Amino acid sequence: MSLRESAADMRDELTRLRHALHRQPELGLDLPRTQEKVLAALAGLPLEIRLGERLSSVTAVLRGARPGPTVLLRGDMDALPVSEHSGAEVTSQVEGRMHACGHDLHTTMLTGAAHLLAARRDQLAGNVIFMFQPGEEGQGGAKIMIDEGVLDAAGERPVAAYALHVISAVLPRGVFITKGGPMMAAADKLVVTVRGAGGHGSAPHRAKDPIPVACEMVTALQTMVTRGFDVFDPVVVTVGSFHAGTVDNVIPEEARFEATIRSFSKPAHRRIQERAVTLVKGIAAAYGLDVQADYQVNYPVTVNNGAEAEFVGTTVREVYGEQRFIEAPQPFTGSEDFSFVADQVPSAFVALGACPPDADPGKAAYNHAPGARFDDAVLPDGAALYAELAVRRLGLTPDPALKGGHRNTVETGGRRPT
Repeated sequence: MSLRESAADMRDELTRLRHALHRQPELGLDLPRTQEKVLAALAGLPLEIRLGERLSSVTAVLRGARPGPTVLLRGDMDALPVSEHSGAEVTSQVEGRMHACGHDLHTTMLTGAAHLLAARRDQLAGNVIFMFQPGEEGQGGAKIMIDEGVLDAAGERPVAAYALHVISAVLPRGVFITKGGPMMAAADKLVVTVRGAGGHGSAPHRAKDPIPVACEMVTALQTMVTRGFDVFDPVVVTVGSFHAGTVDNVIPEEARFEATIRSFSKPAHRRIQERAVTLVKGIAAAYGLDVQADYQVNYPVTVNNGAEAEFVGTTVREVYGEQRFIEAPQPFTGSEDFSFVADQVPSAFVALGACPPDADPGKAAYNHAPGARFDDAVLPDGAALYAELAVRRLGLTPDPALKGGHRNTVETGGRRPT
C-alpha cells in the first residue's frame, strides 16, 4: 500500500486522537495531558523518546534499518486562550481555552506519520526526528527545544526539516501551499510607556499630558513605515493596545501602548528595531516627557529553503495531483517559531487548507478566531505528506538502475536540496 492509502486506513484512529486533544487544550510550555496523549499514541513503536526538561516536549527518533541522513518533522501542540464558539460537533471542554490554530491537527498528523514510517523502518535509509513542540503561540518553544538538543537527537544534524500548518479559511480544503524564500513574517513587540505629570483637565498647561504625546507616537510609527521602508520589503506596525487615564477631567501621569511589528527580511527586521525606539524617544524629548520603550524581539522571519520548497511542491503534485498544490504568491503575515529551526536547517513550512466543506473559505472564521473550525478529513493527507517527505528525502524511492536498491538523493526539478 502507498503511504496515502495506509494513512487513509488510519482515519478513524487519527480522528479519535484529534478529538481527544481538542477537548482538553493546554496553553504555553506546560502541556502534561497533551504530552501524555502523544506518548500513548506512540507506545509500541520502535522510537527513541526523550522528554523536555523546561517544557512538555516529546522528541522521538526513528532509526532506519540502513544508515543514511536525518530529517526532522515538526508538529506544535499548544492551544490559545480563546473561548470556543465554533459550533463544531467536538468542542473544548476547558473554559477560555481552544485549539483555535489547529495545533491539535498538527500533533495528530505527526503521530500518524510516526506510525507510517515505523511500519516501513526496514526500508528506511536514515533517521527521522519527530519534534512534538509546546509553546509555539508566543513562548518560543522551538528555541527551547533546540537549546535542549532536538536538532542533535539522532546524533547528527538533519539535512532537512518540514512543518505543516492547517488553515481554517482562505484555502480550499486539502490544498497545500508554500514557496521558497520568506514564508512567514518576523514578529516583535513594542511596549511604550509615556510618563508626564498629572493635573486637572481644565488646565492642561499646568500638567504634562502623556496622552497626545503617545497618540503622536502611534501615528508617527505609521508614517515612519510608509516613508522609511521599501514597499517591496514591507514592515507592518499595528498598535493593538492603548491605555491611559480614568475619567474625562483628569490628566493622567502616564499612557501606555503595545504594538506588534512584522517584517519579512533580516535587514528590515534589524532596522525597525532601531528606528521604532529612536522615534518614540525623540517625540517624548520634544515635549519634555519621559518614555520607556521596551522592544522585544520574538520570532525571526521564517525563510523556506528554495530547493526544499520546490521538493515539497513536486511531492504534493506527484502524490495528490496538480490541483492540490499552490505556490504562494507572497509570504503570510503571521509568524512562526519554526523559524528558529529554519535558521539552522534547510527547511520548508507548508500550509494546508482545512476549511470544512459546508463553509465558504472566503468567509469562514480564520485561525485564532473563537469560531474557527477545521475538517478532520485532512488528517490522513497531512500524516501521509509528513511521511512522504521523509521517505523521499531519505531516498526510499526505488531506483530502477539499482535493480531494487534505493537512491539517497532527491531530484527536485534537476536540483538536489542543500
